[in-house]
Amino acid sequence: MVVAVALAVGLAAQAVRAPFVATPPDVVDRMLALAQVTARDAVYDLGCGDGRIVIAAARTYGARGVGVDIDPARIAEARQHAREAGVEHLVTFRVEDARTTDVSDATVVTLYLVAALNAQLRPRLMMQLRPGTRIVSHNFPIGDWEPDRVEVLRSADGQTRTLYLWRIPEA
Repeated sequence: MVVAVALAVGLAAQAVRAPFVATPPDVVDRMLALAQVTARDAVYDLGCGDGRIVIAAARTYGARGVGVDIDPARIAEARQHAREAGVEHLVTFRVEDARTTDVSDATVVTLYLVAALNAQLRPRLMMQLRPGTRIVSHNFPIGDWEPDRVEVLRSADGQTRTLYLWRIPEA
């Protein structure tokens, strides 16, 4: 109840923030597979936290990645993880607000944000992303935007997870 009130107050002030909750590795793998990531992709993770999604995209598929997070401590952690994984040449991490970052180079966008923030992002995603760009969200829809695909899975930690996939339509 307190979280819902805080989110409502934050939305009114246009300061919605998603808490950092790490996406389990098996869910990361499924998100990237659902988006059909390849080495030709530029994967942007908005609210990247510790960087695990773009690092996995680089390590598994050879994709380039950009992680964006508003928390400088998370970005420092993500950069360290990228060095440890040996993919720092493929990924970059930026301290930026997901609502204002430029995503126009992305071919895949991943999200694990709250529904209110996803809804705020939709106009920017529609305006900046090219037709065919894939968007995958973990557990939260993007307003009333009908997804192209929905997958429900049980992750290794026993939780039920919902993944949503959209493709930016032709104009």
